[in-house]
Amino acid sequence: MTRPSITLIAGPTASGKSRLALERARATGAAIVNADSQQLYADLRVLTARPSADEERQAPHHLYGMVDAAEAWSVGRWTRAVLPLIDELASQGHPILIVGGTGLYFTSLTKGLADIPDVPVEAREEAMALYDTEGEAAFRLRLATFDPPAEAAIESGDRQRLTRAFAVARATGRSLSDWRAGTSPLLKPGTHDRLVLEPERETLYANCDARVLTMMQDGAVDEVRALIARDLDPALPAMKAVGVREIAAWLAGKATRAEAVDTLQQATRNYAKRQLTWFRNQCREWPRA
Repeated sequence: MTRPSITLIAGPTASGKSRLALERARATGAAIVNADSQQLYADLRVLTARPSADEERQAPHHLYGMVDAAEAWSVGRWTRAVLPLIDELASQGHPILIVGGTGLYFTSLTKGLADIPDVPVEAREEAMALYDTEGEAAFRLRLATFDPPAEAAIESGDRQRLTRAFAVARATGRSLSDWRAGTSPLLKPGTHDRLVLEPERETLYANCDARVLTMMQDGAVDEVRALIARDLDPALPAMKAVGVREIAAWLAGKATRAEAVDTLQQATRNYAKRQLTWFRNQCREWPRA
């Protein structure tokens, strides 16, 4: 059986991924598969700009809104769901568009993910304390003694990745680069095309701001109010979605509506910036649009 074409479409929030995927799906009969960790959740359609019900009727959509907010999905759980789905769609002869903004999902498909043991909280806290006390330059020298490839590859100012690499090496006795060296991609080379949407920064930020205004009008407040009423664990992924904290502060009387909107717009722009940085670092060889 000839495997149907698979296209990976990645990019930051508000870059137009869903619109592009729907246009391609209508033109080719492709099925759209979600690769966004927050669009998995049924409770967050508006807040995560998930495809609307009308858009979902225009083409097959999979792995959207199929998880309750009380569940905690990881990248491993997503891969266990997506691989059999890809095989099922392949058996039906559908082209496949895998679309989203969660970098680790794409990494798992194109590079594989290392089975790294859980790093103790103490090791993570030690790494962050050293970084904050010594500063980035001195911390990089420390990391280079454990994991030179990671130190060289991580962008300036990326505290999270620097401290994680350090903590993994200290806690496991094996560098993060060594753990990753033994991985293999879940999608074989040559079976898929890749694309990163990368709008000009000014355009992207304007899109983020406009999206927040639309969300506030279209039901995001009701979504957050419903989540609050469920009294869920704040550590759950759905409760950490951009917008939940900001709108909850307004509903609790800790901010005005205007302040909530401003804060949410800034948080959305910051999120888009982090995604841009991820894809520039981790998907350097991917074609851009």
